[in-house]
Amino acid sequence: MAKKHTVRLFDMQFVTSCISTIMVLILLGTMVFFVLSAHSLSAYMRENLNFTILLNNDAPETAIKKFQQQLSKEDFVKESVYISKEQALKEQSEAMGSDPEEFLGYNPFSPSIELRLTSEYANSDSVKWIKEKINRNKIVTDIEYQADLMDSVNDNIRKISIVLLTLAALLTLISFALINNTIRLTIYSKRFLIHTMKLVGASWGFIRRPFLIRNLWIGIFSGVIADAILMGAAYILVSYEPELIAIITTDIMLEVMVVTLLFGIIITYLCAYISINKYLRMKASSLYYI
Repeated sequence: MAKKHTVRLFDMQFVTSCISTIMVLILLGTMVFFVLSAHSLSAYMRENLNFTILLNNDAPETAIKKFQQQLSKEDFVKESVYISKEQALKEQSEAMGSDPEEFLGYNPFSPSIELRLTSEYANSDSVKWIKEKINRNKIVTDIEYQADLMDSVNDNIRKISIVLLTLAALLTLISFALINNTIRLTIYSKRFLIHTMKLVGASWGFIRRPFLIRNLWIGIFSGVIADAILMGAAYILVSYEPELIAIITTDIMLEVMVVTLLFGIIITYLCAYISINKYLRMKASSLYYI
């Protein structure tokens, strides 16, 4: 008798449940990606802010190279690039479309060192003492950096992080509600089957088992497909814009895949367990009025 009432694993309800769950998991996975990549995006933006050290025109090449080597060893320096007077003139001439030296009679540019600071030091407080330290060298004439832009970037990143965390929490609740409703509707159509199995003496564990296994597979399939779609989207983005590899890292995508898959499995299993128990506790007369 119990064999007659076993729940089919693969049917149209299974497919529709998977589709709706996949859509929710893609949204959730996207939000998880934005939350996890916020730090990488922050580091990327901070490390690409210009920090230019202008040097004395009379400074010998050997002194400049030695100074650059010293800077490269500092914890706050990610990368340093020396730009000679001649190189600066060439770059500006190409950008302006004319040679300033022709009408000025001399090269107006000074040698410089372009620094990229590590993200931890790209803030106003750190830059203040970094500037003081660099200025101690006699060949340094001035230091240029976009202080307002640096502060603006840091403030906006903090605000964006708070917004993303809030949206992630809200989307998690919405995802739970949507998946829960989908599963409840599926189990609702089987409520009389559940009651029949109770009448023939089946235990609650025996009744729950096929429903839980079915929804466990829904979670697994949905999570795997959602992960494949998210990875495909990430691959397309990186192929289109290779610089995004600094933000869309392998570690972040692996974390997104794991979180999406685990959420899909846990939420479908948990929702199925709660919904089945609801109908197991109901009396026969109540089944007609829900």
